[in-house]
Amino acid sequence: MPTSYNTSVTEGPVVLDRRSGPHGEVVLRRHGDLLQIIANGCFLMDTSDGRSERRLVDAALNALHGRPAPTVLIGGLGVGFSLAHAAQNPRWKRIVVVEREQAVIDWHRAGPLSQVSAEALADPRTEIVHADLVTFVHASEETYDALCLDIDNGPGWTVTEDNEGLYSPAGLEACRERLTPGGVLAVWSAQPSSLFEESLRNAQFQGVRTEEVPVARGVPDVVHLATRAE
Repeated sequence: MPTSYNTSVTEGPVVLDRRSGPHGEVVLRRHGDLLQIIANGCFLMDTSDGRSERRLVDAALNALHGRPAPTVLIGGLGVGFSLAHAAQNPRWKRIVVVEREQAVIDWHRAGPLSQVSAEALADPRTEIVHADLVTFVHASEETYDALCLDIDNGPGWTVTEDNEGLYSPAGLEACRERLTPGGVLAVWSAQPSSLFEESLRNAQFQGVRTEEVPVARGVPDVVHLATRAE
């Protein structure tokens, strides 16, 4: 039976859907014209802007220096900005999105978030994988030219404790192994982290750097970038 969404628009937040799963509770909420995703009571993202998600994808593509027909793995579907932006660029040959919450996938395929991602989901280059990203990067044998990861508020501010493994030495090694030689790892964060930069260097990544993404208020968002050796 299809999920019924509360589509009424009010001034205050309105819960459209609430799901409980193996990683806790996820909520899709409408606040005015915005759609918001809340995980275990922690605000993750909304549809207010998307410049950070677009910069994440563009920074990775730019760092590939014109490599023809690159492939990209996007970690986290979120509200769909990263996927939608990648699909707008014909340079990407293949776009794989790994999302662990079935609810988030449902909200895009047949729910309110389809307003962001419907065209991208219909693109034949797009593949959605329902899996935990940490498990996926360890278990997969495929390689990609770029990994664009946005599953937390940053390496030091994870949504669940399970995600901490992604930023550990073993997790970063697994990410490196999922990249082609010269491939790029791009990690979104709500704040810069010199400790994470050092972790990337210790994991044998090259060209480690951080790009700022200006925001309306407060500390800029950032994209951490690193390259696998040729």
